[in-house]
Amino acid sequence: MTLTKADIAKTIHERMGFKVKESLSLCEEVLDIIKSTLKSGEEVKVHRFGKFEIRQKMGHKGRNPHTGETVSITSRKIVTFKLSGQLRERINSAQN
Repeated sequence: MTLTKADIAKTIHERMGFKVKESLSLCEEVLDIIKSTLKSGEEVKVHRFGKFEIRQKMGHKGRNPHTGETVSITSRKIVTFKLSGQLRERINSAQN
């Protein structure tokens, strides 16, 4: 199952008692803060959850799998996520 913004807003509504519109607005605002922080080049750390950060990927040669043609892939920025030790333990303990 995929967790969507609507699912998060619904959970906030149910657990916190906010109106549905307020819950969705809150969810949007948190995501906007994360996006703008990452866009500015800063990392986002969420205690006991993990860290989002921007990494620069260097350009390189690639291959189109359909045609076999060599293509040039430009350098770009990507977002990476490293989960916290607490979250890793929680996920791993749930598998046992």
